[in-house]
Amino acid sequence: MAVVTVRNLPDATHRALKLRAARHGRSTEAEIRAILEAEVRPKTRVKIGSELSAFAKRHHGFDLAIVRDQTATEAAEFE
Repeated sequence: MAVVTVRNLPDATHRALKLRAARHGRSTEAEIRAILEAEVRPKTRVKIGSELSAFAKRHHGFDLAIVRDQTATEAAEFE
């Protein structure tokens, strides 16, 4: 995991962070992580399965005729 150092943080800001952390019942460091996560992470995450399902519904589904190749594989030869 990455480590970030914040320099020149005003004392008033540090006190406010400590108070906020205490209100939420966590350490100042945990509070800062929570703030950063909430602000930087996307609010909604696109999941590939959900997106593919939505795509299929928009296009009235599709039929995949997938036939598995049953041919036996050949062993690799190393010389």
